[in-house]
Amino acid sequence: MVEGLDVVKDLTREDFAVYDENRLQKTLYFGRDAEPVSLLLVLDVSGSMKKYVDQVASVARDSLRHLKPGDKVAVMVFSKTSMMRCGFTEDLDAVASDIRNAKWEERLGSGTAINDALLEASKYMRENAGETSRRSIVILTDNLGLNYKSPDDKLIQSLYEADTVVNALVVGKGERPAPVRPGSYRNPDFTPPDVFHIADETGGEAMQAGHAAVSFPEMIERVRTRYSLQYHTPEDGKSGFRTIRVELTAMAKLRHPRAEVRARKGYYLTR
Repeated sequence: MVEGLDVVKDLTREDFAVYDENRLQKTLYFGRDAEPVSLLLVLDVSGSMKKYVDQVASVARDSLRHLKPGDKVAVMVFSKTSMMRCGFTEDLDAVASDIRNAKWEERLGSGTAINDALLEASKYMRENAGETSRRSIVILTDNLGLNYKSPDDKLIQSLYEADTVVNALVVGKGERPAPVRPGSYRNPDFTPPDVFHIADETGGEAMQAGHAAVSFPEMIERVRTRYSLQYHTPEDGKSGFRTIRVELTAMAKLRHPRAEVRARKGYYLTR
């Protein structure tokens, strides 16, 4: 929940309206900062990224101070392929050390396969995050590369199934890809990365960073200070994808007219 560049921290249960398939739901649980966080840091270590990984490493331990007891962090690196460097741990000194030692390795190959890396990250979340924590991925990347037979919709479904939010720290020349012009053709097997879209769909945010050492601590703070709202799935709900919409109530909008709610766009229901 942000207003301008600031996180709005004074909202209550009564300030939110939650819709499932456009039907208003009763919020059964509301909280902020209460649940532990399982945070997976996904670092792009392709050739163009070395200085930005070094910038994050320089502030990693201080940035992780925003986390609380019970939170756990893991580290993955990727270029053409991905590799776990550090599994989930509460030892934040070990995490910071691992980030400092992250570097390009020949076995990861030459290239930048962002969607493939996030697919591996979502799988790791499903298998290792546990049932009682909020799940968040923070990816550091310049959003440059090419996805081969790894479309966004497949990735987003995997992230929904893993109940995981993606936040992106976009550095260098990374920008949101331009939409396909009407009448033009784009080979669906070769698509440009778009972490902006992936973050939007999962309820996270993509932050363009001039200097990663400045933006990384802010991103970690934002991950830790998110609101949580829970409701019962409607009993008549059909299996498959169901949309979610979260809005501020009219009174809350009066208090925060520039605020923007960032929430996941839906979930998959199996019966």
